[in-house]
Parts: sequence; C-alpha cells; structure tokens
Amino acid sequence: MLESLDDDKAEELVQIDLRGRSDVADYMVICSGRSSRQVASISEHLADKIKEKFRYTCKMEGKETGDWVLIDTGDVIVHVFRPEVRDFYQLEKMWLPGSAHRGA
Repeated sequence: MLESLDDDKAEELVQIDLRGRSDVADYMVICSGRSSRQVASISEHLADKIKEKFRYTCKMEGKETGDWVLIDTGDVIVHVFRPEVRDFYQLEKMWLPGSAHRGA
C-alpha cells in the first residue's frame, strides 16, 4: 500500500499505529498531494491496487472534491489531503504521541 503512495508522489507520509488506542482501525496513514487532481488520483490508484492485490473494495469518501479523501480498508485508514486542508485540520496532532514515524 505504501508503495502505491510513493509511486504516485504522495508527500509528507505519516504512519500512525492505532493498536490499543482505537477500535476503528489498527493503523492510520496520512499523506498529501499537491493539488485536488493529484489527491483524487493518489486515492483512486490506491483503491485500485488494494482491490487488485487483496480482492477488497475499500470505502472512499471525498474523491469528488479532492481536498481530503478518506480511504477505509478496514484495518487501515488512509487520509490523502491537499496541503492547505491538512494544515487546517492537523489530524496528526490528535494521534501522534510518539507512535508515528515519518517516511518519504
């Protein structure tokens, strides 16, 4: 899954371990795209790769506007933001207490 984000040039990737902290998912991934078009493209490609590899159709919200797309795979929730929207919501700050690490 992270390979797909990297291939599509997602930026400022953050992985957060939610095990024992949330009943919603085990992991959260947050990343950015440079524009609404890139956010939608990153999200669509990721959903396609998940379906292809795991034969699972994930739930997706927000692709129409491309400001913030949420992809729910069950165990992993992925948030793809435009940078301005990510800065506004600062979602990482709610979940970061030492359990996240930044990737490329």
